[in-house]
Amino acid sequence: MPDATFSPMPPFHVKVEGESLTIPSRIYNGAPPAESVRALTATQQTILHCLYTRHHDGRVRQDHLEQITRCDKPWVVPFVVQLSGEYVVEILESISRGLPGLTVPHSAQRRLYGDFITQNPAFFARTQRRAVSYWSCYYRRKYPWFDEYPGSPLMEAFRSAASEQSGRVTPRHTPRAW
Repeated sequence: MPDATFSPMPPFHVKVEGESLTIPSRIYNGAPPAESVRALTATQQTILHCLYTRHHDGRVRQDHLEQITRCDKPWVVPFVVQLSGEYVVEILESISRGLPGLTVPHSAQRRLYGDFITQNPAFFARTQRRAVSYWSCYYRRKYPWFDEYPGSPLMEAFRSAASEQSGRVTPRHTPRAW
């Protein structure tokens, strides 16, 4: 990774398969040279894509997100879920397209995301509240009801996945559908 122009923003913390993971909120590194990325192993490339989902530029976040949404590694999940609570609608749409199994009962993808959310209820509650806040601030005119906003079905799919995985209803921190 090229040197950063600014220090990364303070990290957030989650649990993945019982282990603590610390993830930067934002990074300010330039794009790595394509030849350097190609020289990495598949796992190293996935790690790089995960880190760049935390980039300060939304287009860069989206480009790297699209490289990891179909990955079935548990440590990739928090990078995707974190983006679901952010303000770029195109990123929300990319997540929805990249996670087709999220709405399929008992699918591997649904279990993967449901397990992560079950292990990180406070993180997911904050993610839901952030999604509502960004909708209210930036998108309420375009989508008068939260359930019309692209983040709404995504939050509901995550909640359903967690409820299915845990056998308990996962709390809703978003407005109810009309």
